[in-house]
Amino acid sequence: MALKISKPFWQAISLGTLAGMRSMSAPAITSHILSHHHSKNLEGTPLNFIQSEKVATVLKVLAVSELLGDKIPSAPNRIKATALVSRCVAGALSGASIYKAAGENAITGGLLGGASAIASTFVSFFARKTTVKRSHLIDPVVGIIEDALVFGSAAGLATAA
Repeated sequence: MALKISKPFWQAISLGTLAGMRSMSAPAITSHILSHHHSKNLEGTPLNFIQSEKVATVLKVLAVSELLGDKIPSAPNRIKATALVSRCVAGALSGASIYKAAGENAITGGLLGGASAIASTFVSFFARKTTVKRSHLIDPVVGIIEDALVFGSAAGLATAA
């Protein structure tokens, strides 16, 4: 089945936003979409791997692992340098893949996805901390609510493609 990406700008922004909240969610949903809708525009490029069903499966397992790992008290803050860089890379990879699959410039998509991931990382971090403080809910409960938001958004992106 052919993939028709009509709004790569908004998809790259959306995927970057997801990467800022849960770093593995964006590559997992991107790979899921592209493994079901191969794009000839990715063939012969370094981004072609993202279309593999095996890669999609591995990324989904990593995404679920991240959801579980986020709830443990020793999980590092997402705004620490290494976590921030990984979220930026995840958003950039997803944005670049979607842009290239749409026949657009992968660098533009990567920049959009990466920048959105950085912005979303800080917004979601401080939103979660503020919610915990004001609601008096424990952090893992707020994390589960955040997971539901990520999952719902990812499902929406997957069905839109």
